[in-house]
Amino acid sequence: MKMLINSADTVVSDALRGMAAAHPELDVDVQRQVVVRRDARAGGRVGLVSGGGSGHEPLHAGFVGPGMLSAACAGAVFTSPVPDQMLYAASAVEAGQGVLFIVKNYTGDVLNFRMAAELAEEDGMRVERVLVNDDVAVTDSLYTAGRRGTGATLFVEKIAGAAAEEGAPLEAVAALARRVNDSSRSFGVALSACTTPAKGSPTFDLPDGELELGVGIHGEPGRERRATMTSREIAEVAVGAVLDDLAETGPTAGGPVLLLVNGMGATPLLELYGFHAEVAAVLTARGVPVARALVGNYVTSLDMAGCSVTVCRADDETLRLWDAPVRTAALRWGC
Repeated sequence: MKMLINSADTVVSDALRGMAAAHPELDVDVQRQVVVRRDARAGGRVGLVSGGGSGHEPLHAGFVGPGMLSAACAGAVFTSPVPDQMLYAASAVEAGQGVLFIVKNYTGDVLNFRMAAELAEEDGMRVERVLVNDDVAVTDSLYTAGRRGTGATLFVEKIAGAAAEEGAPLEAVAALARRVNDSSRSFGVALSACTTPAKGSPTFDLPDGELELGVGIHGEPGRERRATMTSREIAEVAVGAVLDDLAETGPTAGGPVLLLVNGMGATPLLELYGFHAEVAAVLTARGVPVARALVGNYVTSLDMAGCSVTVCRADDETLRLWDAPVRTAALRWGC
């Protein structure tokens, strides 16, 4: 496979060097592989730290900045960062109000963030952890015990980040982040496999004429494989799975939602906007009004072709915080 890289060994550090050159408002530590908002300690805010394996860009480093994350830790491709990175990030952003770790539910991330929290508490920091586990496709998988953390990570980081920016205390920011996660559900579909730089070939076999329903962001198997479907048919399956699961916590019709139609890395906006039209139509037919929508590649899987749908029940508070100004490399409005 042709890739725009120097070598598989340097792909993450090279990307971070490029990020540093493009975004001088960020403090990018290439050696530690940690990205920090330069003014993270100003204003006495709660610090928000997240991170995970590389290959899901712009998640997480692309969401560091005013109104969102204070810092992000980058692991090797599809590999959790280590506790030392997380502890360094927490120390770099702690401003006397405590630190919130936002953790996608993958075994390595969960264990390493837990260890980092324990080390930070030994150093006298107050730390809360919030687990993102929004994927409805499967329970337990190659990388997880329980549900995987996917698109809702963006909603959690944005809304919790806005609350922290306003000066909300640690306990309130953590409670809000958990509420957003509990109100969110996601479902992904792969049209092709992804290729890691180290392997140089597709990570799994997906024959021509087939797609994977419920795929994970590392290419983990989903619910089933089917013959290629139209955008409208995929929307029916994905939205149905999300709403059916969300309905177990209460009625979904009538209340406003946040909607993310997310590309997996190789699907162009021409296709994603067409898919969004079908998703919006299915939600309207089910009596679910979309208050805000975001379309694009935000939680990716390298060069995988495919998409995911994330729906989050919204209320006046979460809508206000969603609309609040944000200024990051990958998400910005109201500034």
